[in-house]
Amino acid sequence: MALKPPVEVPQGAIRLNTDSQKLEFYAQDQWWEMATEAAAPIGGRGLTAGGDSSNTIDYITIATTGNAVNFGDIAQATYQQASFGSNTRSICTGGANPVTNPEDVIEYLTFATTGNSTDFGNLTQARRNPSGTSNQTRGITAGGGNVNELTLYNTMDYVTIATTGNAVDFGDKTNVIMISAGGINSSTRGVFAGGVSTAPSYNETNVMDYVTFATTGNAVDFGDLSQAIGAPAGCSNAVRGIIAGGATDLFPGNVMTTDISYITIATTGNPIDFGDLIVATNFGNNGGMSTPVRGVFSCGYTAPAPSATKNTIQYVTIATTGNAADFGDAKVAERYRSSNSNAHGGLG
Repeated sequence: MALKPPVEVPQGAIRLNTDSQKLEFYAQDQWWEMATEAAAPIGGRGLTAGGDSSNTIDYITIATTGNAVNFGDIAQATYQQASFGSNTRSICTGGANPVTNPEDVIEYLTFATTGNSTDFGNLTQARRNPSGTSNQTRGITAGGGNVNELTLYNTMDYVTIATTGNAVDFGDKTNVIMISAGGINSSTRGVFAGGVSTAPSYNETNVMDYVTFATTGNAVDFGDLSQAIGAPAGCSNAVRGIIAGGATDLFPGNVMTTDISYITIATTGNPIDFGDLIVATNFGNNGGMSTPVRGVFSCGYTAPAPSATKNTIQYVTIATTGNAADFGDAKVAERYRSSNSNAHGGLG
């Protein structure tokens, strides 16, 4: 697609690059990618919230490196939430806390300000460890479980991010699952990868499935991970989705992986090797955030918690392959925190 076009192509001509799925215009004897989306506010801000014993929210500017800064608080110390957002709002759904386990609460934050969360509504079903994905309009909460009753779910429900109110049924995942990768999304598709199934044995799975945001209905098979993984992190730009870390033997072995792989969201198929994390990490399903350039992974744990919970933040450049690099430190060292950004791949 980069070859010089025939001489008859006029200056200012527009085309769709079928490799990148981007609009391009012709000027100065070459094709240039068009900016087709509004710039995300605050330079691409990533939020990370909650944890086993924390209601802290902290934020980073993804284009830079450095330590996270305090943003505010969620309503109470909550862990294992799903997380997604638009370019204005960050949403957290479900999870568990010392009072309610699991819970059906949905709360939101406004990226451009700092401050505490606000009530949004309720899920169709209380559950912890669901996964979240979104485009600019809709956010989907998928899977999760009630470990007190040894019950896992294939439930998916959605909200319209710009409003408030209770979630509505979307359809069902292809498998009964909790702690799959969240935050893998383009403007049309949301993808879920890996996870843990079959309570109480909690076996890892290599299943990947996807939904189409504009419709409702059941998820469709996407492909298979190279190995069964529970609790990886996920993030994406509009073209490529990244799956990082997780556990190959979560219960009872706590065997973590450093593997990073990627998919092309507009297609289906199995992931391709990308590189390795700095350290093998269990992210608890929602540790990823991104801009069109960078994918960032925050916190998690590297051995049985709480002794090995981490405040490490690490990042990759999505368009290339290679190993993760150090970004800085989160405000608190916690597992099962939830992360998202105002510049991820679903907002194109």
